[in-house]
Amino acid sequence: MSIWSRITAAVSALTHGESLSAVFEHLRSPPERSVAFTIAVIALGAKMAKADGQVTRDEVKAFREVFQIAKEDEAGAARVFNLARQDVAGYEEYARKIKAMFGDGSDTLCDLMEGLFHIAVADGEYHPKEDAFLARVAEILDLPEAKFRRLRARFVPDARPDPYDVLGVDHATPLPEIRAAWREQVRDTHPDRLLARGLPEEALKLAEKRMIAINDAWEEIQRERARADAHRDL
Repeated sequence: MSIWSRITAAVSALTHGESLSAVFEHLRSPPERSVAFTIAVIALGAKMAKADGQVTRDEVKAFREVFQIAKEDEAGAARVFNLARQDVAGYEEYARKIKAMFGDGSDTLCDLMEGLFHIAVADGEYHPKEDAFLARVAEILDLPEAKFRRLRARFVPDARPDPYDVLGVDHATPLPEIRAAWREQVRDTHPDRLLARGLPEEALKLAEKRMIAINDAWEEIQRERARADAHRDL
């Protein structure tokens, strides 16, 4: 059974008049976390699109990039998106229920924020309302400020990401410590680890993009330090 079939089953199990946010009460067991994660990104993405004031084709395309939605599953994904957009429950309620489901300090919450950033910048613009939305969601999820800045550094358009922010280190950090931070992020981005903490296989596209950003940042820092060493030797 595909994840979209499982999502359809989870949504269909809601009683008449029950909010879509109630679905997270029924998806607490580890086998269903991939379903919960997917619904969480789609639902909060829909709420974010509503906060932005419009749903662009690029944002819809971004959902397909994150989750690799097959054509036969598009109707199911669209149903979840529309249910969330029409739901009277606010995005803060969604965020609180998602946090309660995954627990404090869960790396899956950072993965969730990554998916939302990907959708927010899909149209090539990062709207102030989107930034306020994501900052508030991150606050509810208790995402550390450093992690939020790291994500924003990678995704915000029209601004070259600071490689140190991408790796979550200070500019004065010694190179061996930066290498350790880079290796830790590479380990955390391995598909096996992402799957183990609840990401569906359909969302592993995020891991590919993250790995590229992490490696680019590490290579840029190495080049910068090498130039600095060469300059001192002159």
